[in-house]
Amino acid sequence: MQKTILIGGAAGLGSAVTSHFIGKVFCSLGYHVFNYRDYPSLIRGGHNFNVLKISDKPVYSHEHHYDFILALDQKTIALHKKDLKKGGLILKAKEMEPKILANNVLIGIFFKHFGIDREIVLKAAEKLFGQNDSIKKAIEEGYGSTQTKEKLKVAGQGKYFISGNEGVAIGSIAAGMDLHLAYPMTPASPVLHFLAKRQLENNILVFQPENEIAVANMALGASFRGAKVMVGTSGGGFALMTEALSLAGMAELPLVIYLAQRTAPSTGVPTHTAQSDLKFALNAGHGEFAKIVVAPGDAQEAITRTEEAFYLACKYRIPAIVLGDKHLGESDYAFDQLKKFQFSGVSYPVDRANSYEHNELGFTVEDAPSVAWGHEKRLKKISLLEKAILKLNPISLYGQGKNLIVSHGSTKGAILDALPQLPGFKFLQVSYLKPFPAALVARGIKKASKVILVENSATGALADVVAEQTGLMIKNKILKYDGRPFVPADIIKRVKQK
Repeated sequence: MQKTILIGGAAGLGSAVTSHFIGKVFCSLGYHVFNYRDYPSLIRGGHNFNVLKISDKPVYSHEHHYDFILALDQKTIALHKKDLKKGGLILKAKEMEPKILANNVLIGIFFKHFGIDREIVLKAAEKLFGQNDSIKKAIEEGYGSTQTKEKLKVAGQGKYFISGNEGVAIGSIAAGMDLHLAYPMTPASPVLHFLAKRQLENNILVFQPENEIAVANMALGASFRGAKVMVGTSGGGFALMTEALSLAGMAELPLVIYLAQRTAPSTGVPTHTAQSDLKFALNAGHGEFAKIVVAPGDAQEAITRTEEAFYLACKYRIPAIVLGDKHLGESDYAFDQLKKFQFSGVSYPVDRANSYEHNELGFTVEDAPSVAWGHEKRLKKISLLEKAILKLNPISLYGQGKNLIVSHGSTKGAILDALPQLPGFKFLQVSYLKPFPAALVARGIKKASKVILVENSATGALADVVAEQTGLMIKNKILKYDGRPFVPADIIKRVKQK
């Protein structure tokens, strides 16, 4: 069984909440669910929509053709009816006040269509919205207005259903974070909001300074005092933080940065996705110093890779960047269990240091031997990191075949869903981008007959990184740079054209 559902309407009508709620209910019944969110950079108005894919088998991405359209306004029908599958259904919200209750009528109709027990839905609504008689009545109204057309049974054990942003936040808590600092910037802001609501129960402090420069420098002050700190931002904010990043490298202050990418330079397209900041993340900061750049591919990896970033940052006293994007951060993924982190927490001593070159006591130095010693000390960490990441599965290989797709980050989901229709291809996911697992990547590429890069960018930056690190050229590239993520059909069509 596999169904794709689009839920759409103007901002403020609740399409995101409705979609997430439906996904949560299906996850509780043991189904695999993926939830994609699309919205303009507007507070109210515009057209928002979510796409849910629900299956009794694992799914990792969405599609552009739908079995159901749940329309909260007429515009949704006008825009998306052309993509309704043959035999698909459109469910239109009725006019009622407040308008948000129309969503709950649709929820009742939708679940009654599949014969999902009313009490399961009502209990889920109570858990999410609290005791609300109006919502309960609206759901029951929907149930009473239609008949069961398809009977779905419980598919298995309940599943976790979280976004990539929630995964980053959960991973930071699990790693023992003390302080999260951020100035709001889509698509990283949900991490700030998630953690702010959970400060007391997790004994953490969440604070919004006046700008991104203050965020980064305040974070380093806390790190100098011995706190485990994470900051969150997107490209424009990260640009303002790069001077502080160099200070972290010089003073050897642990710091985790969540860099959630969005489309285009400057303000760009704030609510859409891209992977175009890869080289920026790898090369940010002046001078030479060790850093970590790790790119999770889904919500579960967002948890574990964030934990690893804290571990490595604290152990080696370096900055670590968790490289995400809008698609990873704001999509919801289903998975069976939380993986246990394989390393214990690391604390570190407070050293005396400053922004100048300094000796081991923290005093400023300028003589040639001491300057050389400082460089060697900092750069020695790179070889240690190269060995350390080998224990953390820096690459993953999926599928069988002589041909190879290479990618990183949030493209993982669409590639995995495309693989069954691409016989002869396997997928190499690169998770650690700095230090780069050159030998492992080179081995995979050399064994392949054909190699294709897949990336949400206009230039295919990962191919340049591979060439720099291994000497191997990837000439075949499938690139997408319109702000929208890949769907499996994109990849299947374009791979077959290569």
